[in-house]
Amino acid sequence: MRKLRTAVVGGGHFGRYHADKYASLPESDFVGIVDPDPATREALASKHKVAGFADAGELVGKVDAVSVVVPTVLHYDVAVRLIDAGIHVLIEKPIAETVEQADRLIAAARAKGVVLQIGHLQRFLLDRLGVADYVDRPLYIEAARIHAFTPRATDVSVILDLMIHDIDLVLALVGAPVESVMAVGTPVVTEEEDIANVRLGFANGCVANITTSRVSLNTERRMRIFGHECYVSIDLAKRRLVALTRGLGESTVPGMPPIDRVEKEFADGDDLKSEIASFLAACRGDHPPRVSGADGRNALDVALRIESAIRAHRARVLTAGG
Repeated sequence: MRKLRTAVVGGGHFGRYHADKYASLPESDFVGIVDPDPATREALASKHKVAGFADAGELVGKVDAVSVVVPTVLHYDVAVRLIDAGIHVLIEKPIAETVEQADRLIAAARAKGVVLQIGHLQRFLLDRLGVADYVDRPLYIEAARIHAFTPRATDVSVILDLMIHDIDLVLALVGAPVESVMAVGTPVVTEEEDIANVRLGFANGCVANITTSRVSLNTERRMRIFGHECYVSIDLAKRRLVALTRGLGESTVPGMPPIDRVEKEFADGDDLKSEIASFLAACRGDHPPRVSGADGRNALDVALRIESAIRAHRARVLTAGG
């Protein structure tokens, strides 16, 4: 297996996890960490015995593949420089600040022939749970992602911070364009929305309802999927799946068709490590990126439409109240 020279741009909370994974993967020759703060980069460089750099431009000629784990406002500027230098890039979600930036990144990666993968980590969990084995054409999806408050990622709304995980999962499951967006949300402890609910209508008739909060007392990460002949309940936190599908045998309940029930429980897995290993395999040409730039662009587009719908709803409420 050909080793790829790798690095991480951004030594913050999640960037440190990326560094740990690159350092542990046999297919990775981890060579450096980039962070403008001298103490941060020196601590991580010392931990992994790699070089520390103040600017991502210093990686040119030294690496083949890089994770970009910086604040969203910097995603485009950092990633486009690396892509233009012929470096494969994994960008943490969301792909960029705007759809226009996302489109330029996708075009740049295509022009340079490099891999652009987006860090929608939950895709790897759904793969591990085998959701596609039970769900073919969803009719209705309900998702909830509720967390206690932490000061991390408060520079963006809860839609771009947390809900975008479920937006990406729903888009992947439905496989059709979003036709309608109805949303409500509000700030609670930050300047951005901390709680939000959205109802998405798709061109194929599917409807999805997503609720997200980062200021709750309890933690909940669940998804329920209703199909033509199936119902799947997923506890993403406990790694537990229950699937009910129409069976072929005889029913034990008069007047009802036979129902097959499957329950699966999975131990905690290292989905970040799987994501980075998959990224490196894509860089070697083994397969396309699991979450492409187009996937990240589509999730961002829907997330921004949700933010716009929330602002419009708030304006209507304020006008009615005034």
